[in-house]
Amino acid sequence: MEAATLVPRKKLYAGGAWHDADAAYPLFSPYDGRRLAEIPLCNLKDLDKAVVAALFAFKEFSQWPAHKRSLVLRKTAEMIGARKKEFAETITSENSKPIKASFAEVERTVQTFMFAAEEAKRIEGFTIPMDAAPSGEGRVAFTIRQPIGVIGAITPFNFPLNLVAHKVAPAIASGNCVVLKPARQTPMTSLLLAEVMDETDFPPGALNVVTGDGALLGSALAEDPRIAMITFTGSPPVGAEIKKRAGMKRVLLELGSNSALIVDEGSNLPEVVQRSVEGAFSFAGQVCISVQRIYVHESLYPAFVADFVALAEGLKIGDPFDETTALSAMITPQDVDRVLSWIQEATEHGAKVACGGTAEGTLMRPTVLTGVGPQEKISSMEAFAPVVVINPFKELAEAIEGVNNSRYGLNAGVFTQNLQHAFEAVRKLQVGAVLINDTPTFRVDHMPYGGVKESGTGREGIRYAIEEMTELKLASFKLG
Repeated sequence: MEAATLVPRKKLYAGGAWHDADAAYPLFSPYDGRRLAEIPLCNLKDLDKAVVAALFAFKEFSQWPAHKRSLVLRKTAEMIGARKKEFAETITSENSKPIKASFAEVERTVQTFMFAAEEAKRIEGFTIPMDAAPSGEGRVAFTIRQPIGVIGAITPFNFPLNLVAHKVAPAIASGNCVVLKPARQTPMTSLLLAEVMDETDFPPGALNVVTGDGALLGSALAEDPRIAMITFTGSPPVGAEIKKRAGMKRVLLELGSNSALIVDEGSNLPEVVQRSVEGAFSFAGQVCISVQRIYVHESLYPAFVADFVALAEGLKIGDPFDETTALSAMITPQDVDRVLSWIQEATEHGAKVACGGTAEGTLMRPTVLTGVGPQEKISSMEAFAPVVVINPFKELAEAIEGVNNSRYGLNAGVFTQNLQHAFEAVRKLQVGAVLINDTPTFRVDHMPYGGVKESGTGREGIRYAIEEMTELKLASFKLG
């Protein structure tokens, strides 16, 4: 018997049922190349089946009362928690995230669905003081929020459960239906979520999952007039293409970054170094808010670099199922080659490699570069790898200018004991969030999350995503 027949052949999920696709593709572990499953290679006919099912379900689901939507979301959270081990192991198998981090992602996802269950009961309107205008006398008015329809959700590989939850949960909380296209490398986590949600009381078609080629299915979702909104997390070029194809439909884009951290004079070095190393190298830096650039006050710079390098060199690299592993494989060999070429290019222009800079297969060592110019790709582009650039600054304005000298603007972190400096950073940093005395990698799941410039448009975080996914409607009454 051939090895290919020993792995499960998965099915797509549409209209509350599991369906075979005409074709499939093999899914392999990024860490050891092990064949994991045969995944449906959905075609446009399969996608149409999912969209039709979502449209049909929306007729019923859009009328569900808030308490009922809240109840099934809460049930989903509980069921994910009950199958925590299965979800964590699926995540680690698909994307080689260290197993401890996968368990943490599952726990966050439980919270995300619980937040959605709560927010489902808090979708509010407001009253308008119509008599503020002379012509408004004798009238009362108020607003309501209503679901917009079928939402196309396209998600990345790096958080295959929680970033899916950040699209599915607010959509469901607000009475919308979803056609989900997960990343080609991480479909099994989404299919497992569909399996869990299938056991709840959601109407068939409230959630549908299609897998396969992102360019084919993503373009079709963006162009389909039956889709009311696209919510996408991924690279800026793909986001720009989706926005171009989407026409008049709503588009929520969570795109790239090369997040920066400022370490001001007087900072507590041991704490800052520890947090910075975690923020730079968690999941091999394959996080859009991973610490990629660090600007350190010149009074702390030599000690910071030495301590940072020592801690980075002590991180364990290897088997993602080993609970002591700190970072494992990057998602593809091509991504390793890309980053190594950027490092080489920077060193040819005078940068120094303080540690790392090498890889074995898809395992890349934590890498620290100094003396990197702002024009270098490893500084100006999104590395999405375990690489960090550390440079000194003399005045805070210089560091702020360095952070802002980027096409991206998602999160930025600032460690400082100077209140004036903290407020200056909040005012002047061109990012979606400024995190004082924290790294830019910090996120909790109910805060507004999104960026400026090429980091995207719109905000996630359950309450804020619900606003994106609902229509504001005014009702005005003339009295007497």
